[in-house]
Amino acid sequence: MNKMQHKETGQNEWSLRSRMKRSKASYVMLVPYFVLFFFFTVLPVLTSIGLSFTSFNVLEPPKFVLWDNYIRLFLDDDIFKIAIKNTLIFAVITGPISYFMCLIFAWIINEFKGKTRALLTLIFYAPSISGNAYVVWNLILRGDRYGYLNGLLLKFDWINAAIIWMKTEKYVLPMLIVVQLWLSLGTGFLTFIAGLQTVDKTLYEAGAVDGIKNRWQELWYITLPSMKPQLMFGAVMQITSAFAVADISINLAGNPSVNYAGTTIVTHLLDYGSIRYEMGYASAIATILFLLMVGTNKVIQNALRKVGS
Repeated sequence: MNKMQHKETGQNEWSLRSRMKRSKASYVMLVPYFVLFFFFTVLPVLTSIGLSFTSFNVLEPPKFVLWDNYIRLFLDDDIFKIAIKNTLIFAVITGPISYFMCLIFAWIINEFKGKTRALLTLIFYAPSISGNAYVVWNLILRGDRYGYLNGLLLKFDWINAAIIWMKTEKYVLPMLIVVQLWLSLGTGFLTFIAGLQTVDKTLYEAGAVDGIKNRWQELWYITLPSMKPQLMFGAVMQITSAFAVADISINLAGNPSVNYAGTTIVTHLLDYGSIRYEMGYASAIATILFLLMVGTNKVIQNALRKVGS
């Protein structure tokens, strides 16, 4: 039995070696990417995980403290608990909703042709790349009667006095969620548009012969299974953006926000990493965020593998 296993292992190694030899040019072309990926992604992540077990203030050499940062994080840091709660609320609400928004809008826009489709794609994608997005929302959520939202509500007598939206604790998180959803039609949206255009049109004809009767059945049984790579990539992008919310909170609610109502894991990380320079503690926060993202991605990818199967 051991001889058989050894023989099979040897055959597999030889097969892999022969495939690599045949595709030598492709591997050579991939080398620059892997070098950059290692030095700018893998190495920083490993360094951050290592620093999370130290006390490091940038000026002095790191001091090994083992689990002290994590114990402090979960037992003594009340703001981190608020940040985790807010981040999970963001992820649970904006992640799935923005993902399905991207998919549905991409599906609808894909039905148009030529310049009309290109124009609609630009209109929906523009907010995610607009540098003036926060300027617009600061005008909308301005805390006096000159703010667009206050002005509208006062005009219809739905409120009696202007509300200071981003300085009132109960409104901060809901408003940030609305803004995040408005900005969410980004890279994932473009990925779905591209994926929809690569679906083989003959599959729809074959599906009609096999008994598919409407567009929803086409979407579920043909379109989605045909664009699983794009669905996976879109899920990764939407999850990452949902967990990495920071700029929206800082620009609209400030850092810190009122009673930490808009604090997220990333804003908490920026506080310790960019202001206090407690890099060991900031690395522990980053490690927790990394594990949350990886775990959630695994769950979502396992769920997406079942689509159309």
